[in-house]
Amino acid sequence: MQHAVGAPLPPPQGPGHGPAGWTHSAQHPGAPAGPPPTGPAGPPPVAPAGPAHPQGRPPAAPAGSPPPQGRPPAHPPQGQPHGGHPAPGWSGPAPQQASAPASRETTGHIPLPPGGPVPIPAPPLSDSGTGVATLAVLLIGPAGAGKTTVARHWATSRRVPTAHISLDDVREWVCSGFADPQSGWNDHSEAQYRLARRTCGFAARNFLANGISCILDDAVFPDRPVVGLGGWKRHIGPGLLPVVLLPGLEIVLERNAERSGNRRLSDEEVAGIHGRMAGWYGSGLPIIDNSKYDVETTARVLDDVLARSIASPPNW
Repeated sequence: MQHAVGAPLPPPQGPGHGPAGWTHSAQHPGAPAGPPPTGPAGPPPVAPAGPAHPQGRPPAAPAGSPPPQGRPPAHPPQGQPHGGHPAPGWSGPAPQQASAPASRETTGHIPLPPGGPVPIPAPPLSDSGTGVATLAVLLIGPAGAGKTTVARHWATSRRVPTAHISLDDVREWVCSGFADPQSGWNDHSEAQYRLARRTCGFAARNFLANGISCILDDAVFPDRPVVGLGGWKRHIGPGLLPVVLLPGLEIVLERNAERSGNRRLSDEEVAGIHGRMAGWYGSGLPIIDNSKYDVETTARVLDDVLARSIASPPNW
């Protein structure tokens, strides 16, 4: 009798061929692959005696046969416990251990406290300079006084983290549409100056809130307290420590001559700014005449002046 290709074969008929519904597999799991053995014609093999299996499930493989491909063994091999560690005398492959969960990356999970008004600093613990105190310093002076150079050196030489923020640098962040004060002080230059000062104030407060001292430098005029020193105090807080760096006019003119670009002013402008800075005398702010000091000495004197300002804050 001929059957269609792909149609299931009917179960074998006759005694000794398994229970009803049993479908004889052409190859038993675990049996070697290949064509069936040839031999004399006779009745088909009898299914092994034993309990009936559910419909469609083949009988269990003989002991010692490997599990069907793609299915793990139901139980570990003899001698290997369920805990994943080989038993004494076990010579098989080492069990795979579950990998430990990856530790959380620390980068990006550091909390940053928001910056608030800087309070008056506590007196330094050491008798030499500012020690490890966290400070907000404003270094005032005319163009050519050495503010930027001294501020950077002081920040670099401290034993604790200290940042230097230059108002001129922040003002020059504006690339297109920069309002150069040398072209005339107008509403645009005034607005960019105020914006730069406010940006510096925000930066200083954020640094201070995270344990980093700051020193800022600006040419603040004593005859403009609202937009000058008062503005810095509003943006940073009562803990701001102002110090005036005021060398002689000859020194300022000499240093200004070494500048280039829009940082260099005319001699008339330098003389006018220097004359206005003289108004700081009698203001109560500490003044350093660094006409005969090099950068390192000026930074050391600045640190001593700041230590005295912490112990006895100036009234401004």
